[in-house]
Amino acid sequence: MPYKVIDLFAGVGGLSFGFAHDEDFEVVAANEILKPMATAYSLNHPSVRMYNMDIKDFSVNDITRDLGLGKGDIDVVIGGPPCQAYSTVGKRLIDDPRGKLFQEYFRMLSELRPKVFVFENVKGLLSMSGGDLIKTIVSLFRSLGYDVNTKILNAADYGAPQIRERVILAGTLLGGQFRYPAPTHYNPENGRIAGLKPYVTLGEAIGDLPELKNGSEALEYTVPPQNEYQELMRRNCRDELRDHNVPKNGEHLVRLMEALPDGGSPNDVEESLRPKSGFANTYCRLWWNKPSTTITRNLGCVSSSRCIHPRQPRPLSTREGARLQGFPDDYVFYGSRSERNLQIGNAVPTFLSLAIKESVKGYLDKYDRELTQEELLGKRGTSTEYIQTELF
Repeated sequence: MPYKVIDLFAGVGGLSFGFAHDEDFEVVAANEILKPMATAYSLNHPSVRMYNMDIKDFSVNDITRDLGLGKGDIDVVIGGPPCQAYSTVGKRLIDDPRGKLFQEYFRMLSELRPKVFVFENVKGLLSMSGGDLIKTIVSLFRSLGYDVNTKILNAADYGAPQIRERVILAGTLLGGQFRYPAPTHYNPENGRIAGLKPYVTLGEAIGDLPELKNGSEALEYTVPPQNEYQELMRRNCRDELRDHNVPKNGEHLVRLMEALPDGGSPNDVEESLRPKSGFANTYCRLWWNKPSTTITRNLGCVSSSRCIHPRQPRPLSTREGARLQGFPDDYVFYGSRSERNLQIGNAVPTFLSLAIKESVKGYLDKYDRELTQEELLGKRGTSTEYIQTELF
């Protein structure tokens, strides 16, 4: 029987991707509050029961009613609630309205009692509230009896053409040691590492996609795939090219983008072309022969963090953003351009998901067993009053 998985805060399905593409796992349910996100998830994962609702209204009762699954029947819970809402941390965080999303994630863990959970979040989580937030999060998970490991993983180390660092908390209930995935790729700027592949560059990831002019769209490929990455992205797609389009920008912005060198910033162009405002990483070109920097929901907005195409005077297209996140070309997004870019920019890169899945699989294959009644209830029960302040 495959291991059963539930994805909370599922988005478009980036973190689900690795588990959904392994026959040893079955993603049985997912929760996502945003309708376009949930629709896109279901279009790509039609066998998964999607709960398009506020997570506070979602519980094990829904799973039991619809799927006949209860406490202890789910092997793996994955997901990561946004933590930007937290401004204070203390012994009553779990009752603070600003901690509602994390409270609900914690509640779902207590109701489902999975053997393993994976919590993904931004690297900045480690420094929020002076580091107190992560201490409280780990303590809460441990109060349910989980052994918790914390590590920063970079998606580029696993084959994504993007530098994207994320905090990955792995909680286990079966004893034994959880091992994070070993890198498969290395940064060639730091020297060669035997047995590993060099980072996948932006050019290698998107170089086969048609050229786009300002405000234009391309509906079909013009050249065959030119490398292994492009072949992987196009393996299951039809001849139709989806989502390769960009918004129309003003003439002044186009002149600025035309003047930018590879990897350049406004400081590299004549003063008359420079924007009058912006941060150090805005209005900047990406590098052709390096991985992309971290893309965001604003990947199509020139004034956002570095997102200008290295060789064309335009921002990234929606499809190029998907390529940099590792979504194959047949992966479907839904809604307006901004909604599709949000789905892409907020996702977990598929290559990171695949690597994490392998670690979860290795752990379960080695330690899987039936949980005792005590383990199902939790070593300290599910009381939110117990919050240990030590991190490790």
